[in-house]
Amino acid sequence: MAATLSRDADDHTWAAAAVGAQNAASYQLATGEPVMALGGFNGSDPSPTLAEFREYVADGRVHYLVADGRGEDGAPEGRGPGGGAGFGGPGAGGSGTAAEISAWVRGHFTEVTVDGTTLYDLTRPTA
Repeated sequence: MAATLSRDADDHTWAAAAVGAQNAASYQLATGEPVMALGGFNGSDPSPTLAEFREYVADGRVHYLVADGRGEDGAPEGRGPGGGAGFGGPGAGGSGTAAEISAWVRGHFTEVTVDGTTLYDLTRPTA
């Protein structure tokens, strides 16, 4: 996972985005690369907005979105190897703006599974 998130990280402002500061921090510590925390500490603050995030993506500033561990219906998705959630820990559920961002990304970008964790490659839009 760390190798994937670190690949081409210098080409982006953020190697990835993840819901909640603790979740984002674990990926940042594991990779040494900047990771955007969607929704602040708990994933519930309206920052960044969907419009801001879409602009960051259009400008190539964010490479991946780490899935927040919830499917489109809000139910928990599968966990990583051995039942864990990967080195990033369990995803904060997120709400409001973070949930809107996650839904937009799920509908527009390519899903990639690495070490049992779902990522969306924000450089690879779906057709």
